[in-house]
Amino acid sequence: MLSERVRKIKPSPTLAMDAKAKALKTEGLDIVNFGVGEPDFDTPEHVKEAAIKAIKDGFTKYTPVGGIDDLKDAIIEKLKKDNNLEYVKEETIVSSGAKHSLYNIAQAIYGPGDEVIIPSPYWVSYPDQVLLNDATPVFVKTSEDNNFMLKPDILLSSITKKTKAIILNSPSNPTGLAYDKKTLKAIAEIAVKNNIYIISDEIYEKLTYDGIEHVSIASLGEDIKKLTIVVNGLSKSHAMTGWRIGYAAGPKDIIKAMTNIQSQSTSNPTSIAQKAAVAALTGPQDFISVMHAEFDRRRKFLVDGLNAIDGVKCIKPTGAFYAFPNVSALYGKTAGGRKINNSLDLAMYLLEDAKVAIVHGDAFGDDNYIRISYATSMENIKKGLDRIKEAMSRLA
Repeated sequence: MLSERVRKIKPSPTLAMDAKAKALKTEGLDIVNFGVGEPDFDTPEHVKEAAIKAIKDGFTKYTPVGGIDDLKDAIIEKLKKDNNLEYVKEETIVSSGAKHSLYNIAQAIYGPGDEVIIPSPYWVSYPDQVLLNDATPVFVKTSEDNNFMLKPDILLSSITKKTKAIILNSPSNPTGLAYDKKTLKAIAEIAVKNNIYIISDEIYEKLTYDGIEHVSIASLGEDIKKLTIVVNGLSKSHAMTGWRIGYAAGPKDIIKAMTNIQSQSTSNPTSIAQKAAVAALTGPQDFISVMHAEFDRRRKFLVDGLNAIDGVKCIKPTGAFYAFPNVSALYGKTAGGRKINNSLDLAMYLLEDAKVAIVHGDAFGDDNYIRISYATSMENIKKGLDRIKEAMSRLA
């Protein structure tokens, strides 16, 4: 019989939609896949060369559980340079992807009776990681009118004696919106006053647009830094999703607990990928600006195209590589005998009738929206938009 905790969770909807789209492609169907959150750029050459060198040098054995020293040094330097944050090695850990870092945090600090505040819409894994560690996710709805930022007054009303942590994701998956400094300061003050941990997922920090500057909440003062665990990685910034390198920085006792947990689960991240990560962080960074410029071009084209479709309203994202259009005006309409009642119905309609894969907003906690990733070629975006527009025009 399966454990009770396993019965509480579900598979990742984003990965499930991506798998379905890829399965249809293998059947010979021409699917435009807007479902996956993965840069379509190749990993930079100097990073791949560092991995090849590691293999040739025989760097293929176990490493320290929490990461090799030169990678920790590179992470510490990065956090200092980019985020104005000072850490020592004992305050950092390298894991097998940022998702693994987040799960280690959940294992280290959540427990029965704890509540974890998750602004909605949210990345799909946050609630399940809370549930897997016997705590309770508390969803706090955010609004498009406020750029999907957690409002301090609503946050205050959601805090109880059981509140252990608040999860922040900026820039956000799925909304593509980033928090401003003023809001982060207000959240920091509330967290410090109530002694609540902040889990700051900053995996999309390199992808902000329209002059928006990423701010790490941990940089807003020593008091909030003591309560914050910063999570980041190389998957999005350096197109290294398959290399599985993420990292976290925070209080020594939490990082030590995470390292102990990792020692009894996965042990060290892949040795070869760690050497590649050192090259990614310390080598040329011009690749990021090239990728950023292309994502920005796609962002503008996609959002303009979506807003030109009747029944679709899309706020312009200021970060990441997702658009999160409001499609609720289409609910209740039908096409070919198929009625669209919710975001899942619309997602299946687009996949089966238009051969376009998106992710339904209900998976992220808001059924009025769908998520579209523009981490794909401009050719695919143009083709996908044409198909979506044609499919939407048939709804009446």
